[in-house]
Amino acid sequence: MAQIATPKNQSVLPARKRWETVISIIRHQGALIALILVFTLSSISFNGFLTTYNVLDNVLVSNVPIGLIALGMTFVIITGGIDLSVGSTIALSSVVVALSSSHGMWFAIVAAVLTGLAVGLFNGFVITQMHVPPFVATLATLLGVRGLALYFSNEHNVNVTNSDLLNFGNGAILGIPNPVIVLIVAFIIGIVVLNYARFARHLLAIGGNEEAARLLGIRVNSTLLGAYMLSGALAGLAGVFIAIQTYTGSGNLANGYELSAIAAVVVGGTLISGGEGSVFGTFVGVLLLGFILNVLNFLSGAGVPLNPFWQDVVRGAFLLVVILLQSRLAKRA
Repeated sequence: MAQIATPKNQSVLPARKRWETVISIIRHQGALIALILVFTLSSISFNGFLTTYNVLDNVLVSNVPIGLIALGMTFVIITGGIDLSVGSTIALSSVVVALSSSHGMWFAIVAAVLTGLAVGLFNGFVITQMHVPPFVATLATLLGVRGLALYFSNEHNVNVTNSDLLNFGNGAILGIPNPVIVLIVAFIIGIVVLNYARFARHLLAIGGNEEAARLLGIRVNSTLLGAYMLSGALAGLAGVFIAIQTYTGSGNLANGYELSAIAAVVVGGTLISGGEGSVFGTFVGVLLLGFILNVLNFLSGAGVPLNPFWQDVVRGAFLLVVILLQSRLAKRA
């Protein structure tokens, strides 16, 4: 005899749907909720936090290089890959900018972006044609490119001599610093590409199941090559801005930036295993990590004994917690 549903049984379904809704919100908007909470509480707690100088210069401008490489990293991680070479690429590009700045602003910028593009092309070639796993390939490039940066800089800081380049990097339009404008424009383009371009749909398909993507007729190798070239080019552009910020090019710049970029991408909701990602989420992740580190600086200034190395501890802990949450929430979903 069929069991008649009782009011108790009927109440289970709405409760389950509510829980599924909560899980979905945490998975896709958790970083945004955390950013709002951190920003609100910090604005109330610290004098000087909610100022133009702190928000624009200390957080946004300082994180432009990380934001640019995180944008490129989003497209790579969506495929299920990784690019550990972006920090070293920034260093090499900064040296290229400094060495070529005497030839003019645009020459230096183009030279840096092409340098990053070449590194990305090399990574993509090794991964797609030599079938080396992305982790191993980009780890090797990380070491090799860092060595090139130190070699071309002769292990010294190389001064940026072009005044137009420095003025551009330190200038502003309507009170918004030029580097921030470039970052926002780059992310807007990234959002459009990820949501509407065939290239992005192919990246998502590859990240979901590479063999299935091949069977669907997707040109997997050329698509992956494009993702790593994009990541390299954005790292080259990041090298321009870090050279402007420090007024130098150096092979010692951007150590560990690749880990910050990965943390921002994963915190923003992109699955580390590939197949799902969000450019807007990455932007939120960059802001969230930037404001959290900014809060640590305020705590240190308020007399709380915090060693600067705690910033690395926070990045690592944050990344680990988010990956664990991603895994558990994905299983529940």
